[in-house]
Amino acid sequence: MKQAEAPPDASWSGPSHPGVKSPSPIVMPDPARRFAATAARLDHLATGHPMEPWLRFLARLARAQHRVSTTLAPAGMVDPQAVARATEARMPPLAADGHHRDASWREGLTSVLDHVQHPDADLPPATLDAIDTLRHTDIAALEGQANNFLRGHVPPADIGAAVFIAAALQVYFTGSAARLDAADLRLLEQRSLCPCCGSPSVSGVITATGLIPGTRYLYCSMCSTAWNHTRTVCVTCGGTRKLTQEGIEGDAGLVKLETCAECHTYSKLLYQVRDTQVDPYADDLASLGLELMVSEEGFARHAPNPLLLTGDSEEDIG
Repeated sequence: MKQAEAPPDASWSGPSHPGVKSPSPIVMPDPARRFAATAARLDHLATGHPMEPWLRFLARLARAQHRVSTTLAPAGMVDPQAVARATEARMPPLAADGHHRDASWREGLTSVLDHVQHPDADLPPATLDAIDTLRHTDIAALEGQANNFLRGHVPPADIGAAVFIAAALQVYFTGSAARLDAADLRLLEQRSLCPCCGSPSVSGVITATGLIPGTRYLYCSMCSTAWNHTRTVCVTCGGTRKLTQEGIEGDAGLVKLETCAECHTYSKLLYQVRDTQVDPYADDLASLGLELMVSEEGFARHAPNPLLLTGDSEEDIG
């Protein structure tokens, strides 16, 4: 099914005739595992990496997210009738840019900052300044920063704090999504967007296990929900005619970029068969060098990773 086409009434859009198995169309996140897995993978990938200090910092941030997710557990509730209305209209019931956030997300932010700024942490001055600024920001301003982030408008003055705002919102939306039932959700008409919160994906994992090995799942950049997306279809424009896979010659083939010459964008593919411990968030962050290769050829990433904002643009969040 091309992205521009309306999805069918069922959750799954693939073949359904007798004898053909279909993968789960939507997989809800597990807050108890999501951030711990990312932290462990980042620590593993950091060893000997050209960007080791940065990856170690992100691993520390992910561990802070895990502690908050499993202790404070900030999350919001969505009324079942509101979920039903949203899914009937093919809208995300937990829309990140419109959901009325519970105040617990701010408690989560404070806790994330506490865990990151541990006495044994060797943080650079700019990071410490960003943390200090956030600690002294009033409620209205924090909510405004969160709204700006989710709507793709991050002023240059807020870039330093944005990584912590993003981390707290990821914990909040992951916990909120985990309270929903995948059976109550439906894939959206714009298949590149999360059926739970409407955010774009960070990467796609090609499975090596499960009901149908070789299935592509996109992973939400905000609420950690995964959803099936047809392979060899551009996640940006739905095109199929001018797709090419790019990789680094001679490497293990774990990470590849799918480039589309129709819309000049690319998305990332992670092959689980090459490493069963692959993580859609950690491996995305650790493979930025591959992206430089295709960006020099004029391709733009389909949507940025929320932890990698660089300026005020409608494209910053996707």
